[in-house]
Amino acid sequence: MKMKDYREDLQAKTTEELQAQLVDAKKELFNLRFQNATNQLDNTSRIKDVRRNIARIQTVITQKSKAEA
Repeated sequence: MKMKDYREDLQAKTTEELQAQLVDAKKELFNLRFQNATNQLDNTSRIKDVRRNIARIQTVITQKSKAEA
């Protein structure tokens, strides 16, 4: 999925869905870090991707909360 499509997908979701996706992304990041620490992670760039996705999700949540206020 391209980034523009991903951002549009995030914008279309509700705040509750975004919160759930954020929790899932943070769990994935934890698992990736754990695998990296135990030398089981093959694709280390995935950590960077997940961190950026978390930031994108948090940005959309903040934008939605400011728009509601």
